Amino acid sequence: MYYINRKSTEQITQFAIDGWWIADYFSFMDKTASEYYIQCIEKSMVISIDVSQLDQLLKELPQLERYFRIILQRTVAANQHRSKLMHEMSKEEFYYHFCTSFPEFIQRVPQYMVASYLGLTPEYVSELRKKLQ
Repeated sequence: MYYINRKSTEQITQFAIDGWWIADYFSFMDKTASEYYIQCIEKSMVISIDVSQLDQLLKELPQLERYFRIILQRTVAANQHRSKLMHEMSKEEFYYHFCTSFPEFIQRVPQYMVASYLGLTPEYVSELRKKLQ
């Protein structure tokens, strides 16, 4: 998920790793146009559902309420953890932590996307990658 920042470049805010869901929850809840874009970079299953459809689905299948609550909790927890790490780690430590936490993922995603997500320049990520090798 990304938005276009003031410099007219893509700022990635979130990746949906295998088995995760991704959504602009403000837009979803408020039924407004999103300021974010969602792009698939690998073969993916895409499901589009609006609030009223989800509400109806949850009425018909109440066990899904728990499923979606767990997804949302996992999303909030991941964002909280990322925010904490961004504030307490150096840029280099943050990059290495990401690489060791998601080693397969880091190989599948273009370097410029990882850089955007981590708040780094692609050039700096390239330097850090060379240090890792």
